[in-house]
Amino acid sequence: MKNTMHKIAVISLLFCLNLASACGNKAPFNADKNRPEKPNVLLILTDDLGWQDVKCYDIDAPSPYETPNIDRLAKAGVLFWQAYSPATTCSPSRGAILSGKHPVRLERTSVRGGHPPLPFNYGSSLISPWMRGALDISEVTIAESLKSNGYKTGHTGKWHVGIAVTDYPEPKDQGFDFSKHGFGSHKRMKDRTKGFSTTDPSDPFYLDEEGFPFDDITQDGLDFMDAAKNDPFFLFYSSRLVHTPIHTRSEALLRKYYQKLGIAYPKADDVWDEEGQKNAYYAAMVETIDYYTGLLIKYLKETEDPRWPGHMLIENTYIIFTSDNGGMERHTKEVITDNYPLDKGKINAKEGGTRVPLIITGPNIAPNTESNVMVNGVDFYPTILSWTGAKKEQNQILDGADLSTLLEKDPTDSKLVLDPETGQPRNTMMWHFPNSSMQSTLRIDDYKLVREYVATEEKTRLALYQLYENGTNRVDIEEANNLATKMPEKANEMNRLLEERLEKLNARYPFLNPTSKADLPNKSKIPTVVTHGVDGDKVWLEYKNNGAKVVKAELIYTKNGGVPGEIWFPVIMNLTDDKVSVTLPKGTTHYVFNLVDENNYLIGYPDAGYQKTTKIFATKAIAVK
Repeated sequence: MKNTMHKIAVISLLFCLNLASACGNKAPFNADKNRPEKPNVLLILTDDLGWQDVKCYDIDAPSPYETPNIDRLAKAGVLFWQAYSPATTCSPSRGAILSGKHPVRLERTSVRGGHPPLPFNYGSSLISPWMRGALDISEVTIAESLKSNGYKTGHTGKWHVGIAVTDYPEPKDQGFDFSKHGFGSHKRMKDRTKGFSTTDPSDPFYLDEEGFPFDDITQDGLDFMDAAKNDPFFLFYSSRLVHTPIHTRSEALLRKYYQKLGIAYPKADDVWDEEGQKNAYYAAMVETIDYYTGLLIKYLKETEDPRWPGHMLIENTYIIFTSDNGGMERHTKEVITDNYPLDKGKINAKEGGTRVPLIITGPNIAPNTESNVMVNGVDFYPTILSWTGAKKEQNQILDGADLSTLLEKDPTDSKLVLDPETGQPRNTMMWHFPNSSMQSTLRIDDYKLVREYVATEEKTRLALYQLYENGTNRVDIEEANNLATKMPEKANEMNRLLEERLEKLNARYPFLNPTSKADLPNKSKIPTVVTHGVDGDKVWLEYKNNGAKVVKAELIYTKNGGVPGEIWFPVIMNLTDDKVSVTLPKGTTHYVFNLVDENNYLIGYPDAGYQKTTKIFATKAIAVK
């Protein structure tokens, strides 16, 4: 398999027609009695690929990016126009996809968690709430469900379900037989303007006959499928593309997009500040992930299925192609891409941050179909269970909807997507991002509410947008026309429903920062710490009430303080008049106290620093003697 990437030629129109025929067979799934009952599943999760980065999603102004393989895949199955990621950043989305649970239920709503709640810096008005540092080991992943059903399970590329690559639990702790981390050809270059790859086989990123660099993430995926093909297999292919750093190892591909964009090569200062989709490095990255996607599909098309002699693997394989969140429009001083007509991008809960490309192909799925049905990454888990005949565990909660009936019967009929809780057609979707952008959103049918958390007496600010009319007719997907003042009753009712959903999942919310430089309301009433101590296995703290009552107290503790990757957890403290106390969890090495007053100020003691600068939080905490 080592030379696979050297031998791939450009996939032709004939491949498109053959793939459409194989993936779009409208005969009953079991019409051939020899067809293996357990189909293979390939989940291709790209990193930061935006809704408008893929050519087949072009609307309004045409994109300069070329994605012929992904476009052909779309012709072979169903392209969803209203598909969403579970979150606006990668880590919570990945955890939600793997577990089938909403990020709020998982207590994983952003990228970097597992530390005491801290303001980003001294001037921050709001403090992000606590969240878990990794997916809890008790969560049953889709890999675990499939493995127990006789599947070989593989992961290749990015993990990032925890803070770092080595965080427990790792892929092999959560159901993957094979797992290989890697950066592939996207490994950071010292200087993106030189040192490009060559055709020399000794070059670790040598260029193949089509001029694309060798990518170990893709090769590992090909090797896994080749080794596992005698059994049903599930491959979670998690590319590093098109995440930062923005660079390419193919000079020819870079020059191609310089010319296509009408920019003189090389560009002065090498800083891309033009608005829109004008970054040649990024364009090359998009075409590169398209090429690697083509390699995976070509392998399935050209490899005979050992379980089904005379047939190719593609004929009994479901493929899901998507992204973990919306495109990153800007990073530091550089413009990367543009999600227009969608507003904003990665890290923001508006459409540009959550709407993603999604293409699904496989047995009994009609080819060349476009759908406006609203779907989400958390839907993959229950859908894959249905495809494979795997069963969820007793009392296991899955927040996503099973899309298998929709895909088999009529991908355009939204009534075929049933809410797992009510059993009724699903018409709503919710996101919660109390970190960085400080937003929560709720979409119900054609309307979307955006709740922004602010440091004022009101605490939140509402915006209401009508995205569509009757689910398909475009109205304001740009989210440019805020209807909150024109339709206050609707905005308030959607806000109530949003709150109801969040409270049901025990959501956490941003706090006011008592150390902020801003003139925040009721700042003078913040309680102050008097003293603290230890009484046997209990720890306690006394405080002075300065006008605002303390309504909640938590101890934030760690059992591995002082090392990189330390993980912190909260435990509720007993609250009495001017004093809080709790039994110290066994094994605790360090802890801090958190008090929340009636005006939503979070008082941390000792001061644990700032997210921007603190790496080892135990240095600011109380050590257990």
